[in-house]
Amino acid sequence: MRANFPGDHPMYKRAVLVSILLVFALAPMQAQQRPPQAPPPPPPAREQAVPARENGAHRTYEVATEADARISQTSHTIRLNGQDIKYTATAGTLPIRQPNGEIAARMFFVAYTRDDQDVKTRPISFLYNGGPGSSTVFLHMGAFSPVRVEMQGDGMQPAPPYHLVPNEDSLIGSTDLVFIDAISTGYSRTVAGVDPKQFHGVNGDFRAFADFIQAYLDKYNRWPSPKFLIGESYGTIRSAGLSRVLQERGVELNGIVLISSLLTYQTLRPSPQNDIAYIDFVPTYAATAWFHKKLSSDLESGPVKAVVDQARTFAFGEYAQALMKGNTLSTADRQAIAQKLSHLIGISPQYIQEANLRVDPARFRKELLRDERLTVGRLDSRFTGVDRDAAGEREEYDPSDTALTGAYTATFLNYIKNDLKWSSDDIHYAVSGDVRPWSWDEFQNRYMDMTEPLRATMARNPFLKIMVACGYYDMATPLGGAEYNFSHMGWDPTFTSRVTFHYYQSGHMIYVRPAPHKALASDIDHFIDTNKTGTTAQ
Repeated sequence: MRANFPGDHPMYKRAVLVSILLVFALAPMQAQQRPPQAPPPPPPAREQAVPARENGAHRTYEVATEADARISQTSHTIRLNGQDIKYTATAGTLPIRQPNGEIAARMFFVAYTRDDQDVKTRPISFLYNGGPGSSTVFLHMGAFSPVRVEMQGDGMQPAPPYHLVPNEDSLIGSTDLVFIDAISTGYSRTVAGVDPKQFHGVNGDFRAFADFIQAYLDKYNRWPSPKFLIGESYGTIRSAGLSRVLQERGVELNGIVLISSLLTYQTLRPSPQNDIAYIDFVPTYAATAWFHKKLSSDLESGPVKAVVDQARTFAFGEYAQALMKGNTLSTADRQAIAQKLSHLIGISPQYIQEANLRVDPARFRKELLRDERLTVGRLDSRFTGVDRDAAGEREEYDPSDTALTGAYTATFLNYIKNDLKWSSDDIHYAVSGDVRPWSWDEFQNRYMDMTEPLRATMARNPFLKIMVACGYYDMATPLGGAEYNFSHMGWDPTFTSRVTFHYYQSGHMIYVRPAPHKALASDIDHFIDTNKTGTTAQ
């Protein structure tokens, strides 16, 4: 489904999505873009021996070695839309350097480049998952590379052994692809004597990805290429902040795709002074209740979009006004709001009143199907689980978070070694890296928010376009939160007119089921194709 961002009212696994966009500022000729003569140096790195494995009283981190610097290139063919596409797969690492030029880390990547295209005009997209601390195995093996893991129709993993199949929804037809693992995830590691903690935080992470992208553009002569970022979940926060860092270094983007978008944690973390995090979950609650048939017949008889639209109008209108009144809300209005909210989200009015009209997401996941002794998933609220008891406050586990890791990891490790001819004897592939504690830097004592950096990037690049992809059943990054972010990012239509929202019958990882996967790939193909020239601003 596609829908342009509505200007007249607010909207909105791992990782499993965002997404991402900047074209070239007032001089639109990409062929003239060159690396800056003297890019700003990255922030100082803390150089010290690091005492993510327990060894007695010490922790020893795996480190990259000279052997991990090798590059492997292999040739392949995929048939898409009746056409044979020949491409080269490049697997390896690129160095991330200290201000003094010494290597601090090596970031692992796998790139897919079409053989019959001119790199001066061929779009290139940089892709990554989020976490923070997640490798990019999910977007790589599940979404957009020329191969993917063969899963069951409902997105669940099949019985082992697992298999790779050609990915008919790959983006290789419209863009070259570079899948990047954040430092301390995948095969990306610091070298001996360098503390990885400098990269385990908002600004250090931006720096590493910016350094990598600049190094890739240099090494593979891709400065003239139209450039896109495609991130999922925390990867959308990364894309927003990274776009500004890249722009400051002279790298302009054509577009950004935000899959399962999150720009600020304000939309996820409710508190007595933050009612927006209750408000923006209401549309997702309504979609979830609709799917599990917990709504009245007048709502169940229509499509999920109609239910979400009605819930959005109520949530950001009458409901928001009621919550803003706090404890000054009258008893009669309190009862009326509880009844209306109950009608939309399938939770009893009594429970809603006892929760002070503010239903926490974890409580909702436990309460909606409590009478059936079931909980609903966080990454995908269509999934259900069974807890030890039905009287608890929150679910014991996320039933939608158990279906992918084994299949994706096993197939990737076999694929990278035997098909792409790259392996490491010294480093294990970290699907989830040891990056805790994550440093929020200057955002430590307030909500981490990348809305303003993205707005600033768009202001300086009037050609930049953004595509936001939302799943109706995503309770990790709810669609209402994304809509709220963009309705508060700049007050001039020049910003909102360049943002397009797309909605899918999916959870957090839009691509795990065939129909939304195909729709997402088609939407991104169209987005890249229409924004690769950067000749007009809307």
